[in-house]
Amino acid sequence: MLSDTSLPVIKATLPAVGERIEEIAKRFYEHMFDARPDLLDGLFNRGNQADGRQQQALAGSIAAFAGLLVDKPDQVPDHLLSRISHKHVSLGLSPDQYQIVHDHLMWAIVDVLGDAVTPEVAAAWDEVYWLMANMLINKERGLYNAVHLSPETIWRTWRVAQRIQETEDVVSFVVERTDERDVKPSLPGQYVTIRMPMPDGVQQPRQYSLTRADDGLHRQFAVKRVHGLSTPDGEMSTLLHDGVQVGDEVVLSAPFGDVVLEYTDRPLVLASAGIGITPMAGMLSHLVKSGSQRQVMLLHADDSEESFPLRAQVTEDLAKLADGTLKTWFLYAAEGGKSSESGFSGFMDVSAVELPDDAEYYLCGPLPFLQSVRSALVAGGVRPRDVQYEVFGPDLWLADFQ
Repeated sequence: MLSDTSLPVIKATLPAVGERIEEIAKRFYEHMFDARPDLLDGLFNRGNQADGRQQQALAGSIAAFAGLLVDKPDQVPDHLLSRISHKHVSLGLSPDQYQIVHDHLMWAIVDVLGDAVTPEVAAAWDEVYWLMANMLINKERGLYNAVHLSPETIWRTWRVAQRIQETEDVVSFVVERTDERDVKPSLPGQYVTIRMPMPDGVQQPRQYSLTRADDGLHRQFAVKRVHGLSTPDGEMSTLLHDGVQVGDEVVLSAPFGDVVLEYTDRPLVLASAGIGITPMAGMLSHLVKSGSQRQVMLLHADDSEESFPLRAQVTEDLAKLADGTLKTWFLYAAEGGKSSESGFSGFMDVSAVELPDDAEYYLCGPLPFLQSVRSALVAGGVRPRDVQYEVFGPDLWLADFQ
């Protein structure tokens, strides 16, 4: 896909750019937000800026894309582009904003690498950027068209109908429609973006998985309170936990997300950790609603039985399925608790359970959990193409995990 002129230049400069890509991303965001602070109002999440997640995501995606152009020039990195485009559309990103990103990103490359950025090098990386940007623009146009919406119309006001205290740190919100416009149906595993004004008046976005199948009138999502360690507490989760009550109105995007449950007859294994249970709960709810006869096994790891979010909901839905089972792993077992055929102590070990033959797998949780479980599944003979995943935390752009 790269031109014959740019390919050798990118191949030669990729190690140097890759080595300093996080610094480039950091300078890019600083420069762009100095010039366009309005972009922090409703589009970029400043919490992700504070803890470096946005820089990691941008740096990793550009490095991964450039590496694929060099190493696999005949392949289109659909997995990478699909994940990014769904996030962009859920935020209402418009095509013209790619030019803004381009201008500040190219400035940052020159600022960090200095004289090493010759006109030839600049032109080659400019080509990489626009190859990636144009592919994303095309994918995002298709996503908007598929739901008959635009960057301006993906947002809709909902009213909080119910708050459910799932655990000490997790609250479910059930919201109801406030007008008669059609509700765009969600697919099992998708998320919505919520956009709320913070105490200083700045709008901030955050994605949350839908935890129940749509009924045409309501949507449901769960929010875990984010306790900051080296960074401040999560702005959105704190606001939702402490400030949003029944009767309040919230603004949500239409549902998006590329890790979506496929309707087949094959056995299904869902593996999650912590708040990673949320898209799995949504998938189970859709399976119940559709009257699925599939064999379904849910594997879940958590700190303790008390910290297991949505436990009652997923247990009830598994019981409604023709063949649904739950296996759990808790780091801190209840006093006197022992491992059993369905409950284990410690970290998740998929070798401890008998997995169904020819199953499809969906994983969700933090990166270390995903790496451990996916590696164990592949080592046990599961085909990589049968394992889909959603990272809760910094996005993963390592080519060998896609």
